[in-house]
Amino acid sequence: MKKYLDLLKEQYDSMDQRIRLYWGIGISLFLLVVILFTTLNGRITMLEKKRKARENDLVEMMTLKQRYLSAKLTSQRFAGRLAGVRADDSPAKIIDEIGIKGKSSKITPLKSEERGGFTEDSAEVKLDGLTLNEAVNLLYRLEKGARPVLIKKANLKTRFDDPALLDLTLTIALLKPAPKGQT
Repeated sequence: MKKYLDLLKEQYDSMDQRIRLYWGIGISLFLLVVILFTTLNGRITMLEKKRKARENDLVEMMTLKQRYLSAKLTSQRFAGRLAGVRADDSPAKIIDEIGIKGKSSKITPLKSEERGGFTEDSAEVKLDGLTLNEAVNLLYRLEKGARPVLIKKANLKTRFDDPALLDLTLTIALLKPAPKGQT
């Protein structure tokens, strides 16, 4: 290696003053270009990382936007259902409006509870002798009906005397807005 350096030094020393100047300027320009490209490459790498991070943020924001719109739609549906509740509504009245009775029915009112700005008007509903289709229709109409009803507990049993019929015991709660003076 020392041999090559000595040879290079000899060549440099034997050059004309003007040629040495051109070689020095050329080497300086080459080093300047290398420094510029290194700097630009670092900047481009940093910008690519920033772009990827922003793309990831954008994907996350789009997911959050979809969740927000879904929650907003659900909230609006609930608000519409809640606005349809009248002061004289009760779980018994809702069951009667649905019209699915079975062989016998019994509705026992339970204690009303205040929860988060709502009043839960609860009742235990026992319907005997329902077909499977009637039980499914009843649950669907309770859940998707015009008024907000929570099915807190459901117990479905087949009858011993006729296995095609079911006995259904539900604990349901009708949500009503809390009275204006209470919150």
